[in-house]
Amino acid sequence: MKSKSAGKVRLTSFDDLFGANEMAAGETVTSVPLSQLHTFKGHPFRVLDDEKMLETVESVKQYGVLVPGIVRPHPESGYEVIAGHRRWRACELAGLEEMPVIIREMDDDKAVVLMVDTNIQREDILPSEKAKAYRMKYEAMKHQGSKGDKYTADVIGEAAGDSGRTVQRYIRLSELVTELLDFVDENKIPMVAGEKLSYLKTEEQEWIVDAIGNSGIFPSKAQAEQLKESSEAGELTEGKVYAVLVRKEKENVNVTISAKKIRNYFPVEYSREQIEDVIYTLLEEWKQKEGGTSDAGNTV
Repeated sequence: MKSKSAGKVRLTSFDDLFGANEMAAGETVTSVPLSQLHTFKGHPFRVLDDEKMLETVESVKQYGVLVPGIVRPHPESGYEVIAGHRRWRACELAGLEEMPVIIREMDDDKAVVLMVDTNIQREDILPSEKAKAYRMKYEAMKHQGSKGDKYTADVIGEAAGDSGRTVQRYIRLSELVTELLDFVDENKIPMVAGEKLSYLKTEEQEWIVDAIGNSGIFPSKAQAEQLKESSEAGELTEGKVYAVLVRKEKENVNVTISAKKIRNYFPVEYSREQIEDVIYTLLEEWKQKEGGTSDAGNTV
């Protein structure tokens, strides 16, 4: 009877319960007390008590956890959760004392890759989460002997549905100070502008944070490019940051294209980030052909 009831659960609504956690030969599912579970070190993904979590909690109460989490022995005691942080939280909110898991011996690099892969395709991931997750996986793959920067980025992107260039952009975002990265999450600073600001020194980024706080002006892509060029030339000062942000261009032209028109040119499954990546790439190619400055390149 349980299997028939479980079959009625909408898969798209309970992605935390229906995963791709495959059991290796000889592995078994074990129920572990929630008190013995530890969060994965540096876990970059949010676990929010939001509406989706409430749906997950109700499903756990009705059907239990249908796909076990994956854990590894913790160096001190208990187990470190690799895949299943949201299921763990749902069990807590549902009043359960245990959660079904697969206990797997894994080194740090393999654990990071699995942790990222089991979370990265969620729809509600913030740029900051992707930035930290992609960086963690990138470094883990390099430790494992990946062939090169571009190859590694391409492989990471293939697993997540992003291009290698998009992966590199996200990894660059991880170099932003917390305040600027928060502004990217809040869509106050475009991702492409955040990428360029990530090349600035920490002190220079803090100047920008202060300037934004005092002026209420957020850097555009063009302004971020100008700040980056000044930094690379060793000419960026706190005063120049203000000058760039508050400058009013005489020939400023605002162009607005409806999202509906743009959407007509892309497959329905493309995310906003993927659409923006294509548009910016095409614009950069056009700019270079017209004699403009080239982009920063493909270095991570």
